[in-house]
Amino acid sequence: MKKIVISTGGGDAPGLNAVIFAVVHSCYKRGWEVYGSRDGYAGFLDIDDMIRLTPKDVAEIYSTGGTILGSTNKGNPFSRPVENLAGEIQVIDVSDKILKNFNRMGFDCHIAIGGDGSLDIANRFAEKGMPVIGVPKTIDNDLEETDRTFGFDTAVSTATEALDKLHSTAKSHNRVMVVEVMGRDSGWIALYSGISGGADAILIPEIPFDMEEVCEKISDNELHGKHYAIVVVAEGAKTKEGTAFNKGEGELGREEVVLGGVGEYVASEIRKRTDKDTRSLVLGHLQRGGSPTTFDRLLALRFGTAAVRMVEEKKFGHMVALHNSKMVPVPIVDAIKNRKKVQTDCDKISTAEDIGICLGGTSGGWRLTR
Repeated sequence: MKKIVISTGGGDAPGLNAVIFAVVHSCYKRGWEVYGSRDGYAGFLDIDDMIRLTPKDVAEIYSTGGTILGSTNKGNPFSRPVENLAGEIQVIDVSDKILKNFNRMGFDCHIAIGGDGSLDIANRFAEKGMPVIGVPKTIDNDLEETDRTFGFDTAVSTATEALDKLHSTAKSHNRVMVVEVMGRDSGWIALYSGISGGADAILIPEIPFDMEEVCEKISDNELHGKHYAIVVVAEGAKTKEGTAFNKGEGELGREEVVLGGVGEYVASEIRKRTDKDTRSLVLGHLQRGGSPTTFDRLLALRFGTAAVRMVEEKKFGHMVALHNSKMVPVPIVDAIKNRKKVQTDCDKISTAEDIGICLGGTSGGWRLTR
């Protein structure tokens, strides 16, 4: 009998529960025990946060959003902030303690479900000797070595539905609506939802934007009798001068890059330059919520069962990846090496241009970076 532990780390994404469901059922079919670590690695530090998972415990969770185990993007065991007796914040490394507890609890493998940050931590544990299998999770779809990550399709569907609804209110008031979506430094959500949702302009990190180009598109709409516009902006989009937008929030005395604010900037510039009534909307964590789409649900179930098969084959230090519709193992270290960006010569960029969507580039000058 094998003893498996699952953790979910980083930002939540629709489909996490489906992976847990698949792992638990696949393991019990093989006669293995499964445990879940609450809130990332908390269960490895406190036995009360380690819970036994049976098919009964995970009944029908495959259709629900979030994660029954909880998640955190503040719990890096290699750099854990703690408050000492003097009230001062110290950063300590508790990875050796976690590895010791992993072995003491008798686990045979750790299935780590997460994005690049969580998988980087999992890879560091693999380097310390922990048997680890990774499962790719991020709504941003920015993990290398896998065609898709679960959570992305649901986030795009949520953003597209929002754009569909904004068309009617924008048209009713002859307004410009600027919608800021997630995605970090990759423009996948903005590009997919913007094209599908009939945006007039889509601004992504891969193509620095010029406000003159954006406003020219809005003015062109006016000349053709369209008195409203929808502009989709990825949170990591940058101006042609290289300006990025960071809310500058931090916790426990640490500075962090928290993307956001570009949507309001774009809206204020449009308002100033065109004299159009312009409003901004940040979809934010709405994109992380709700039940997974059929695509994400099936993908998550496939990832979960494939991860258990990889445990059986002892493919430790690897992540499950979707390649040409097949589940394949890839080294975790390769998957986290770089963030997957939108290729500016891809057919989706061409599609956007051919149907008249402005991409904010300076008269096509961005093409030189292809």
